[in-house]
Amino acid sequence: MNLLRLKALIQKEFAQFFKDKKLLPLVFVAPILQLIFLGYAASLDVKKIAFVLCDMDKSSESRRFVQSFTNSGYFTMEYSTEEYTEVQKYLDNSLATMALIIPPKFGDKLLRRESVDVQVLFDGSEGNSTAIASSYAMQIINRFSQQVLASIVGDVRKLGGITSETRAWYNPTMISRMFMVPGVLVLLLLVTTTVLTAMAIVKEKEIGTLEQLLVTPLRPVELIIGKLIPFTLIGLIVVTVALLVLVFGFSIPIRGSVVLLYVLTVEFLLSSLGLGLFVSTTTKTQQQAMMVGLFFVLLPMMYLSGFVFPVENMPPILQWIAALIPMKYYLIIIRSIILKGVGLSELWFEALILLVMGVAILTASVLRFREKID
Repeated sequence: MNLLRLKALIQKEFAQFFKDKKLLPLVFVAPILQLIFLGYAASLDVKKIAFVLCDMDKSSESRRFVQSFTNSGYFTMEYSTEEYTEVQKYLDNSLATMALIIPPKFGDKLLRRESVDVQVLFDGSEGNSTAIASSYAMQIINRFSQQVLASIVGDVRKLGGITSETRAWYNPTMISRMFMVPGVLVLLLLVTTTVLTAMAIVKEKEIGTLEQLLVTPLRPVELIIGKLIPFTLIGLIVVTVALLVLVFGFSIPIRGSVVLLYVLTVEFLLSSLGLGLFVSTTTKTQQQAMMVGLFFVLLPMMYLSGFVFPVENMPPILQWIAALIPMKYYLIIIRSIILKGVGLSELWFEALILLVMGVAILTASVLRFREKID
């Protein structure tokens, strides 16, 4: 391998890359904007849940019960009706997510220390939001019930039973953005490096400069390394800018080793660049490269890696497929380093798997690329 030829090729790649004024915003600006937009949009938190109230008691106790919902910060009372039969139209027309029905003599029964039933209806067409809203509602009702019981017997703990104290480590506020934003960073890194590598090499084919490089003294291995090194550096730059946005834009601290994060990022880049190189060998135009990369690489990885959907909840056959996806292990690594602050002693297995996959994918892609250019 001739280092002078390799250096000249890398300089040529960077010069060609920075000369493309349309590509620069796509590589550096678009991922950051997507990280910001998706960081705020890709949230699993459910707030301001609109509900319709049907209070058939209208007592001070029923008003206090309703206030326990509106004061929680999760629910907003948008509509009110005195007729139970009218509740359905609010749910049917998606005007409200929940309906709270308080029966007559609600307050009287509480004052007489009798049990009383309330009805809570949900629009189940949005399963995830409904499940979260239902959990919030049950917590509020249980808390109100505890307050009523405490007003009767004083110290509830004297009645015995089990009390629990729950804590959420690594994300005490339970904000889904803390979990989602590192995942979005991984997704953007995958998109940038895979698609950019594939399109850049295919572009060389389209304009004929790849054939010109092949007739130079460059050896195939030098050509491949000279192509991949610039995109590796670009990927690291994207990660650096994204981490700055993550820390200063979303106030998510990096609790673990930044050096370890970069080292394992390079391992992941072996896979993403290898996949981009492989896509370039199967396509002839940039449009084909983008479509193949999107439908056969990016979407399967996004759905099966655990980015949104937990791998443990998937059918066994999909879990086996997910075990072959590098993004799954890198997601575990980056979330563990950023949120938990763990080190290599806890992540050695994922790091080893990611390294083996990266080397295997890159080697297979290089061999196929050499076969094509030969």
